[in-house]
Amino acid sequence: MHIEVSTDNSIEGSEALNSLIRGLVVSELARLDYHLTRIEVHLSKARSASTGQEEMHCVIEGRLKGRKPVVANDTATTLEKAAKGAAGKLKSSLDSTLGKLSDNR
Repeated sequence: MHIEVSTDNSIEGSEALNSLIRGLVVSELARLDYHLTRIEVHLSKARSASTGQEEMHCVIEGRLKGRKPVVANDTATTLEKAAKGAAGKLKSSLDSTLGKLSDNR
């Protein structure tokens, strides 16, 4: 599984950040590795409309072999929390998708 991490202009990307995010994603999605060809992680920073504070946003796109991509996102106070939340949501969504596929066989 290939993992690509990108950031918007408001977040300074670094190898340390990439390694941290890749590690979180791998730990959440390791058992689905056989089914995935690519994972794209997009990190950004935004201001919350309700509180005015900065929030970290993570969108993860998982590409299943021979299927359309599945997307999950999360917003949290840190990039680590946002990435972990989005990866957990993606895992749940992929489990559901793969379960439906195996039921149809």
